[in-house]
Amino acid sequence: MNLHRDFLLVAALGAVVTPALGQTAAPPVTSAGSVTQGATSIPDLSGIWAHPGLGFGPPLSGPGPVRNKSRLPNGQGNFDQVVGDYTNPILKPEAAEVVKKLGESSLAGRVFPDPDNQCLLNPVPYLFWNFNVRLIQRPDKVVFLYAHDDDFREVPLNKSHPATIVPSIHGDAVGHYEGDTLVIDTVGVKLGPSRYIDRFGTPYTQALHVVERYRLLDYEATKEALERAAKEWPPVGANIDRNYRGKGLQLEFMVEDEGVFTMPWSATITYGRDASPDWEERVCAENVQHDYQELHYSDKDAHLPTADKPDF
Repeated sequence: MNLHRDFLLVAALGAVVTPALGQTAAPPVTSAGSVTQGATSIPDLSGIWAHPGLGFGPPLSGPGPVRNKSRLPNGQGNFDQVVGDYTNPILKPEAAEVVKKLGESSLAGRVFPDPDNQCLLNPVPYLFWNFNVRLIQRPDKVVFLYAHDDDFREVPLNKSHPATIVPSIHGDAVGHYEGDTLVIDTVGVKLGPSRYIDRFGTPYTQALHVVERYRLLDYEATKEALERAAKEWPPVGANIDRNYRGKGLQLEFMVEDEGVFTMPWSATITYGRDASPDWEERVCAENVQHDYQELHYSDKDAHLPTADKPDF
């Protein structure tokens, strides 16, 4: 079976998608706009959160994401050389072949294009790599602001997916609270130019379904979770406030896609409080020297077009 051909077929036939079945009914909204949870109030997840790793953390249980085969001497993943473990049993053979070929490119010293280094909008769950995220909670929605290119998501609460979904790069997301946990269900993620869901180039189809669960962790549990995550992805970004002794935030997300995976799998992202009180804007832009240095092109003599005179 040709995975690329299948992706094109899905794209052609899947201009619209239907939501997953069997979703939990959302709690009602009162006339005042607050969410009713019986005797339980909704958690305060608002604020600026930070995590320092480039990739996904380990699952809380069960099958986990693709890991880096390239390791540093101390056992951590080598973020300068991303080589996905294509033998992970979650991958179907066609998907494993995609991950294998991209890993071979990385081993040869060439950085393959992905949504981040190409300055593209990041699909879910690839988007979760962002070192900083700002959560804004409203009675009718939750807003996520991401540092990379000022990207954002608006997730309506206590609503269902529409009967017909027009795919978008972030997909159609709906949320609700289950006790102390914010649950977000996403379908309809558009097939972009670099249709990867992680740093290893793991592909996806329009059958992709992602369920996010956000909950607060006490200080000690947050510290332990960050230490576990650092064993997989060495800290390279974000400035977590090490003096903060309050609660952290953990995202656990489940991924399923029958076109790519043999089974559902899950991963985690654990956040501490950002040390900076300000929200920094970051804009991704073309960097010719970066392209040459990182060898985005297979021909070492390739050069981007340049003008003899600047336009301004």
